[in-house]
Amino acid sequence: MSTSGVRVRIAPSPTGEPHVGTAYIALFNYLFAKKHGGEFILRIEDTDATRSTREFEQKVLDALRWCGLEWKEGPDVGGPYGPYRQSDRKDMYQPYAQELLDKGHAFRCFCTPERLEKMREEQRASGKPPGYDGLCLRYSAEEVTAKMEAGEASVIRMKIPTEGACEFNDGVYGDVSIPWSSVDMQVLIKADGMPTYHMANVIDDHLMKITHVARGEEWLASVPKHILLYRYFGWDEPKFMHLSLMRNADKSKLSKRKNPTSISYYSALGYLPEALMNFLGLFFIQIAEGEELLSMEELAEKFDPDNLSKAGAIFDIQKLDWLNGRWLREKLTPEEFIARTIEWASENGRLTEGLKLAQSRISKLGELPNLGGFLLSSDVGLTPASFGGLKTSPAETLEIINTVQADFEKMPEWTTESIDQELRAVADKLGKKLRVVTPPLFIAMSGSQRSLPLFDSMALLGRSVVRQRLKIAATVVASLVGAEK
Repeated sequence: MSTSGVRVRIAPSPTGEPHVGTAYIALFNYLFAKKHGGEFILRIEDTDATRSTREFEQKVLDALRWCGLEWKEGPDVGGPYGPYRQSDRKDMYQPYAQELLDKGHAFRCFCTPERLEKMREEQRASGKPPGYDGLCLRYSAEEVTAKMEAGEASVIRMKIPTEGACEFNDGVYGDVSIPWSSVDMQVLIKADGMPTYHMANVIDDHLMKITHVARGEEWLASVPKHILLYRYFGWDEPKFMHLSLMRNADKSKLSKRKNPTSISYYSALGYLPEALMNFLGLFFIQIAEGEELLSMEELAEKFDPDNLSKAGAIFDIQKLDWLNGRWLREKLTPEEFIARTIEWASENGRLTEGLKLAQSRISKLGELPNLGGFLLSSDVGLTPASFGGLKTSPAETLEIINTVQADFEKMPEWTTESIDQELRAVADKLGKKLRVVTPPLFIAMSGSQRSLPLFDSMALLGRSVVRQRLKIAATVVASLVGAEK
């Protein structure tokens, strides 16, 4: 155990590319543990079986390790309170659900998805906030038993007090009061037997002896459900701390629909992990101008969890660029700079595999930069003129790019083969030949109609870089569509 008894955790869901917001929350917990001589734990919350994959789980582990974070316990290192993957803990939650049913703190709900959707539509139409209306609370024990014996599907929901408010102290927001009337009767166990986030989160935190829960402010409204579960079970609750969300410069929520948010994107573009952690860590400390360049050890030393701001943490890419430039110039020796550059270029096989792809397409080595340089470039310089020589109209080109972008988001795997299959499916969906679909994508990826094989190139660039280049291409082509009207 830790010297102080402090135990904190990061609990990401492996449902997509690891988000810089995950690194932001993870860094806070990591620094908090170091500040208090505590322990930092990693738990994978994969209760969403339809979207969680082991590929994304590995990406989470790789991304957080790239950031320089280390955990005492986790799915890859083990520990005394495992398993550290919620899907492996499935059977642990049922006895607790039954305990809540036996104590009268929860009930079985047999409402169909159709009935629930109709209920929500009626609530929205009448201006009421959507929430469960308590229909199944009225069933007698005999009626519940009869429905169970008849094989009717059911979930388990928690009961909520009808009067008063949940009052608690948050490490960032101070004293908080949330009326119970605004808290929904949360589903705790889904029809497939898997717990929801709320149920698993509380039980796992208790069993893993988590003392402080630091997470994003979007979870603040869920605290009453969690506190209620702690009280229903008779457990001591942890200290809650809800950190301000990271936001764009215009104060909007940081979202992949607007800006690159994947940790892998910043790694691929050549940001140093030390610079990214330095940038994120500045949100948690108070420093004077000129003291911005800080290592992880220096961040931990200056870390001040008792003086956190409720204002949004602005993800200022220009400040990140400035910090990264300073790290490159001031913190690396020439030998270290060369080593880091080679390591970065070789990431994901971009350099070696790219050279293999280029070998049969050049007559002299001097052609390599123009042919394959896009694999290492942060910006391929797309302009409206880049798409000028295509046979498809701007409107058709935009449709291709937007369709590919949307379909790529649904892909569970990211390989040359899966990209090939997806693009062939897109061609079929659009009623076009594959050779008509691919030219706009060549340009979006490389800035040129002549480059390395498309499917292989996309695989080497990685999902997050491809997403951003498609987004930029869509914006450029959209300007051409607008000019036509």
